[in-house]
Amino acid sequence: MRGGRFSARIVMAAVDTTQRPDIYVGGKLVQTNNGWYEVPCPSTGDFTLNGYIETTDGSGDVVQRPFTQKYTVVDPVATVSATMMNVLYAGYDNPIEVSVPGVPANKVSARISNGNGTLTKSGKGYICRPAKIGQDVIIAVSAEQDGRVQSMGDYKFRVRQLPDPTPMIEYVDANGNTQRYRGGGAKLPKQSLMKADGIIAAIDDGLLNIGFKVISFEMITFDNMGNAMPEISEGALFSARQKATMNRLQRGKRFYISGVKAQGPDGVQRQLTSTLEVIIN
Repeated sequence: MRGGRFSARIVMAAVDTTQRPDIYVGGKLVQTNNGWYEVPCPSTGDFTLNGYIETTDGSGDVVQRPFTQKYTVVDPVATVSATMMNVLYAGYDNPIEVSVPGVPANKVSARISNGNGTLTKSGKGYICRPAKIGQDVIIAVSAEQDGRVQSMGDYKFRVRQLPDPTPMIEYVDANGNTQRYRGGGAKLPKQSLMKADGIIAAIDDGLLNIGFKVISFEMITFDNMGNAMPEISEGALFSARQKATMNRLQRGKRFYISGVKAQGPDGVQRQLTSTLEVIIN
């Protein structure tokens, strides 16, 4: 790696305890520690270590044995990836993985270099919590190499606000499994509906699974004249009046959950524009 050192041990395939062979690199005699030779690597590219070993044979004649070793110097590189996506969300604990090929994890460190939020160690990775929407997060990575700390580069991530969640009804099916009813024309068994405590709101798209706190919502039914009859919830829970209304509805009837207010882990309270249509089976 550029900025590090290339190390090689230069040896012969025979041993003579009475003498040490001389080692020449680039035509110059070099001093080694039991054959260990090091050269700094200030630039990238392909390089060749050329030289020869000189020793005396049993007849007193000088013998030379040439050697050649090719090596490649590469730029310092790290891998920084958001484990969920290629963007970070403000006010949210985004899992981050940081690694440097060929360097142990305990020799790698990372920090936010432009002050937008915090980056803390968590298990084998990091948790990044950006503070400002629209301002990139720049993560600077460094690694300890040959007893010194070397920069591995800066990595930029865009910062966005958490998207709005989707209102859902969470219930337990006949097999005891927890399910999430999302509407979309599907029918919900009345028995499961009556056992549900209320609604939830979450970003649940197969990539993210982030829960939001439901503050309030409306349940809207229509009478025979087509007049809307809204009922206000008790926080995230169905109110007694809402439960009574649901109990009176027969199979094939429908009602709507709308006007949902929810607060995300980023502390932002929002009014959801989406409506959950519930069709009773």
